[in-house]
Amino acid sequence: MRLASDPSYDQFTQYFGGGVGAVLALTYYVLLAVAMWRVFSKAGYLGILAFIPIVNWFIQVKIAGFSAWWGLLALIPIVNVVFTIIVAVRIGRGFGHGAFFSFLLLWLIAPVGYFIIGLSSDRYTRPV
Repeated sequence: MRLASDPSYDQFTQYFGGGVGAVLALTYYVLLAVAMWRVFSKAGYLGILAFIPIVNWFIQVKIAGFSAWWGLLALIPIVNVVFTIIVAVRIGRGFGHGAFFSFLLLWLIAPVGYFIIGLSSDRYTRPV
């Protein structure tokens, strides 16, 4: 039961628009995790790790060729945006795609890019 002055519920509805926004956010996350499952498998990692929220980021960092410790850069404001772009470009390079594909499809609309990589015949080579 919701209290009339529950600030956490009001913040939730403000950010996610009530039920519709929460369903859209959950749908986006599930699509992204399903797409990353195949990419993780191609790169030699367990696909199920794509569904674990923080772990999947560290696996992406490892697929990009960095040590998992570099994943902690996601905690630093502004640096995190730049680092996520670098990780997306390096993952794209690891599967034989260019920077434009990686930026547009692995960073801006990630589920589409990960589905393309996961369902295509691309092979993973660790980026150097």
